[in-house]
Amino acid sequence: MVHRPRRRRDGAGPAHGLAHAGNRHQARETLAGLPRFAIATVHRNASLIGLGLVLVHVLTLLFDSYADLNPIDLLVPFVGSYQPFWLGLGTLAFDLLLIVLVTSLNRARLGLRTWRAIHWAAYAIWPIALAHALGTGTDAAQVWMGVLAVACTTTVATAVTWRFVT
Repeated sequence: MVHRPRRRRDGAGPAHGLAHAGNRHQARETLAGLPRFAIATVHRNASLIGLGLVLVHVLTLLFDSYADLNPIDLLVPFVGSYQPFWLGLGTLAFDLLLIVLVTSLNRARLGLRTWRAIHWAAYAIWPIALAHALGTGTDAAQVWMGVLAVACTTTVATAVTWRFVT
């Protein structure tokens, strides 16, 4: 009998959610009549939901016998025994996400300029996480994953372009 790895689709949800979290906050003006504070609230809540999904993904991998990860593999990039480069990209994206979270929680202490400089790391998280998903994902060759990757990439590219044009 051929051993087939279990599919770990739980990583696709955070990618999709975080793509939309960033996209929703790009507009400088109101969206659908919502004031800016409401848009900021949507951005924050969508980001926290995405973070929660990422945490579920990361913590459940500890119990995945196929990936065979240790707790250190979740925090230190490129040291895992299972596809160390591709797994390391996921760890790097997770570490950057934690840095953005911690600095956002301490925004008042850091000051706006420092916080904003660090918050720009969020732009690097997404392509790193996508490369991780396509490199380690057991569903990477599936049509639905390709469609999701293209849809998310289009959303992120549109949001980033809008951000820099406006």
